[in-house]
Amino acid sequence: MNIKEALLDDEAYNKKRMLEVSEYACASAKNFTALMQCFLANDYRLAQRAAWSVSWAARKKPEMIKPYIKSLVAQLNRTDVHNAVIRNSVRVLVAIDIPESFHGDVMTACFKFIESPTTTVAIKAFSLTTLYNLSKIYPAIKGELQLIIEDRMPHETAAFKSRGKKILNAMK
Repeated sequence: MNIKEALLDDEAYNKKRMLEVSEYACASAKNFTALMQCFLANDYRLAQRAAWSVSWAARKKPEMIKPYIKSLVAQLNRTDVHNAVIRNSVRVLVAIDIPESFHGDVMTACFKFIESPTTTVAIKAFSLTTLYNLSKIYPAIKGELQLIIEDRMPHETAAFKSRGKKILNAMK
């Protein structure tokens, strides 16, 4: 399978195809590298379409994403990519053990996401969970996380409120 062609085939772009790409990527490190090259590409549409497959493959085989965590974290600061790239990057971070050397960068990006009124709700929800997971390692951020959740609650969607309430209850 040529992953790039499979992702860009408009006639076959659907959930079934994304699962096929994900399964193919999980079959070998070489295939996973090909998928990551699409995800990290400067081609807006290609990266967008690769995002879900990367997320699914990384959750299925977390050991395969390890060599790419630096690149995944770097995606969080990009403003020239589709929201799907950011959303699926944070989704992967929820599901893996983030190496300590990236904790600061991840926390900074996630706090930025949840504080911004323009960030999409899915990115905020995954950021909240990522920050909550990191608060178990860094209890000092719990206060800031609680304050931001409580401050943003009246202005946010039902999904943010639901995730925020669960996290506030879990932190007590």
